Amino acid sequence: MTEELSWLKDTYITHRGYHSPEKAPENSMAAFTRAVEEGFGIELDIHLTKDQQVVVFHDDDLERMTGYTKKITDCTWGEIRSLTLLNTQEKIPLLKEVLYLIDGRVPLLIEIKNRGKVGKLEEKTDELLRGYKGEFAIQSFNPYSVGWFKEHSPEIIRGQLSGVFKEENLPMYKKFLLKNLLMNHVSKPHFINYDIDYLSKIPVRIHRKKGSILLGYTAKDPQAYQQALEKTINVVFEGFNPKELTKDDSGTE
Repeated sequence: MTEELSWLKDTYITHRGYHSPEKAPENSMAAFTRAVEEGFGIELDIHLTKDQQVVVFHDDDLERMTGYTKKITDCTWGEIRSLTLLNTQEKIPLLKEVLYLIDGRVPLLIEIKNRGKVGKLEEKTDELLRGYKGEFAIQSFNPYSVGWFKEHSPEIIRGQLSGVFKEENLPMYKKFLLKNLLMNHVSKPHFINYDIDYLSKIPVRIHRKKGSILLGYTAKDPQAYQQALEKTINVVFEGFNPKELTKDDSGTE
């Protein structure tokens, strides 16, 4: 593993920020601030609004986190900016605001949420990241999105997300290609980030044997975290603090 990739192994990475529903909802500035205070790397998600603004948010639509029943791609930034997350005063941030807040203090793992034609979200993201001095990587379930960065900004660290796509409304042949990592010739990833529930699947075992850099997502308790670490170099976590694990939890002091 090269030095520029070493943070992927050496940094705790918290899922959607170090969040808690009451005070610091997922993908909020409060959750990101808490992560920085703990020294945790941050996994976050980005979408493109109707008026070409890159916002930090996980879901395709806004209902679960804001109560607003509309897709992000159908909204302008003006519609989104005043919405609050859950029962807090936290709002949906722009990626550029998050980059300013983090300012290189902890690494960022940025998931490109793009189910459609690639280009616009990737280009806008690339523009924002070009002047950023901190450590970061991009990742996506969409191999064409990852491949866009291979073609246009090959120096950016990129990862291929995958799993079994059980809940996804995709044709079976697409699920087969994606879960078996058969589109990696398009994305040419530096690392693979795979659902921890399926780390024993044949394609994962093959890539581990080949020496591919393998991460896992998302551990929601210490036991799942430690079990996944036995098969990966690092695991994205949420709901606990891995720095506080006891010997009984993790097998280490």
